[in-house]
Amino acid sequence: MKPKPEPPPLPCRCPWVDLTKSEYIDYHDKEWGVPVHDDRTLFEFLTLESAQAGLSWYTVLKKRENYREAFKNFDPEKVALFDERHVETLLQNPGIIRNRLKVNAAIRNAQLFLAIQEEFGTFDAYIWQFVDGTPIVNDLRKMTDYPATTPESDTMSKDLKQRGFKFVGSTICYAHMQATGMVNDHTVDCYRRQEIVDDY
Repeated sequence: MKPKPEPPPLPCRCPWVDLTKSEYIDYHDKEWGVPVHDDRTLFEFLTLESAQAGLSWYTVLKKRENYREAFKNFDPEKVALFDERHVETLLQNPGIIRNRLKVNAAIRNAQLFLAIQEEFGTFDAYIWQFVDGTPIVNDLRKMTDYPATTPESDTMSKDLKQRGFKFVGSTICYAHMQATGMVNDHTVDCYRRQEIVDDY
């Protein structure tokens, strides 16, 4: 009887990925660190990361589809028109994080998002200027190597706050940069790091 072939080795992933959670694995493998230049997707990440403040990313990730439905597929033009009636409806929605400050911030941020589009042509043109239009590729090896903030996220946060955005501290801005590929923070042994670089 022939011995069973050895299963292929599991790909090496970043240390923050909880391998017991399929949502985390899918998010890491398909989205995290991939450069995003679509304005709607940038608004989605900005809204979700603002909602995350003080919570784990997994908490938000589990509610992502509910957010897409509640926030009109993250169309900033539609969200910018939400009024108090919409706010009260959202605060009754168990599928999202029911925090009045965060809900109001999402609406105000949508309005300011549109103002940036008007000024720069696209939000993409505005946000990517903080890394000179090119992803920063970091050499990280373990969890303790990950920065919470960087000079670039500090500058982004300061500019967004001056424009009136809420829940955009430097830590949230850095998370946004990681998620949207403005920085490639996949560890040096993660299989996705070089794949993303090769796709630039």
